[in-house]
Amino acid sequence: MPLPFAVSDLRQRPEFFGVVADRIWRAWWQAQCIPLEHISGRLHDNMKATAIPFTLVAHDAGVFLGTASVIASDLSERPQLTPWVAAVWVERSARRCGIGSTLVNRASRDCLALGFKSAYLCAQPRMTHFYERLGWTIVERSVGEHRLNVFIQNAVPDGGISRSPR
Repeated sequence: MPLPFAVSDLRQRPEFFGVVADRIWRAWWQAQCIPLEHISGRLHDNMKATAIPFTLVAHDAGVFLGTASVIASDLSERPQLTPWVAAVWVERSARRCGIGSTLVNRASRDCLALGFKSAYLCAQPRMTHFYERLGWTIVERSVGEHRLNVFIQNAVPDGGISRSPR
C-alpha cells in the first residue's frame, strides 16, 4: 500500500540529520567499529551549499522514511568513477512502498542534472534486480572485499536518463 511522502534535500530539513546519520552508521559502519560521531562528521559535508555531496530524505511530515545521498566517490577500488548514488536506506516499516525507488530516481536525476554524463552506484548482489528494474546497468561484479556490484546510469542528450531495456 502506498504511503504519502515527500522527498526533500536534507539541507532544507535539518531536523532529520540525526536519524540519517544513525541509519547510515547502523547499516554500513557500526559493525566495523566506526564511531557514529565520525559518520555525523562526514554527513556535515552534505549540509554545505555545494552541488555534491548532498543527501535526500523521504518523510511523511515529521516522520523519517528513508534517505539517499550523492557523493563524489563510494568505492575506493574505483576512485576514477564519479559521482555516486550512495547510502540508500528505507525504514523497514516503509519498505515496498516505492520510497527506495523514488529516492534512487531522484538522486540520479538530480546528479545528472548537474551536467555529469553518468552516475554510479554499488550494491550487494542481492540488490541487483532492484537497481536493474530502475534502469541501472551493471558494469562490474564482485568488486572489493565486500564483493559489490557496480552499476551505471547514463544521461541522454535531451537531459533525461538512459534506461536499459527490461
